[in-house]
Amino acid sequence: MKASYKAPLLISIIIASSLLQACVVEPAHRHYVSGVVLVAPPAPRHEIIGVAPARGYVWIDGYWSWNAGHHDWVTGHWEAPRRGYRWVPHRWHHERDGWHLQEGYWQRR
Repeated sequence: MKASYKAPLLISIIIASSLLQACVVEPAHRHYVSGVVLVAPPAPRHEIIGVAPARGYVWIDGYWSWNAGHHDWVTGHWEAPRRGYRWVPHRWHHERDGWHLQEGYWQRR
């Protein structure tokens, strides 16, 4: 490498390293501990429920899921009914250690 290129490169490296020394790295916030979410879910969103795709279909409400450190809304949808079953919606419940999501499921009647 020619000497004329070394000086600007060396100056750039010195400036970059001095700027990086001024950076403050904040530790990641812990919102999730082994299946427990420490942040309460937001209020459910109001969704517009359109016409069912076929007679007898069941509307499955949307819910807040936990994904990559934040709550994500999962949009509601229509689902074919299951004879002898009823839909139990997703539900967040609070316990001493934080918030737990109980996934929705089909329950035998």
